[in-house]
Amino acid sequence: MDKVSFTRMQDGTREEYEFLTRHETEHTKGMADRLLAALVDLDQSLSGYQITRLGHSVQSASRAWRDGADTDWVVSTLLHDIGDIYAPYNHDEYAATILRPFVREQCAWVVEKHGEFQMLYYGHHVDGDQHKRETHRGHPYFDDCAQFCERWDQASFDPGYDDLPLDFFAPMVREVFARTPYDPAVVRSGVREPLIRPEQAERRQT
Repeated sequence: MDKVSFTRMQDGTREEYEFLTRHETEHTKGMADRLLAALVDLDQSLSGYQITRLGHSVQSASRAWRDGADTDWVVSTLLHDIGDIYAPYNHDEYAATILRPFVREQCAWVVEKHGEFQMLYYGHHVDGDQHKRETHRGHPYFDDCAQFCERWDQASFDPGYDDLPLDFFAPMVREVFARTPYDPAVVRSGVREPLIRPEQAERRQT
């Protein structure tokens, strides 16, 4: 079978849907490389900053890695703005939707909400709600998102910073997106892991 015969989904057979499932499963194996290519496309995104959106992404991830962050944090940080081109009004939700099946719940939530938390730094300059993040005060991951924005996101627009190259992060991206989607052992609902791990950070500086 090269392709299904139906033109309406309700007319498909079990054999045809099993055929499609095999093709879709095979297609997902290229997800990491498609995301890495999409990161490069971020250079076509927002202009006006001192660095490109790709530069911001790798700089944020470089800071996370140098802080000793684990793989879930580093990859989530690298991809946190992946939606800028395709979903400029909800880029944070877009990125979180991509990440959610493959990373810890904590990381996906932080990515989903980081746009609201970032308003702290500029909301008052654009007639927005500078304290929009307060609607999430008391959430178990509130402090994590605040720290994510403070250390890795809002600080990563520096053309003088020594960024790690995108290729450095590629193995980590491939590792994450090779996981079984929604594996409870990966999602770890309610679990908090530190963003900063001093001992790991020290080892990475040497």
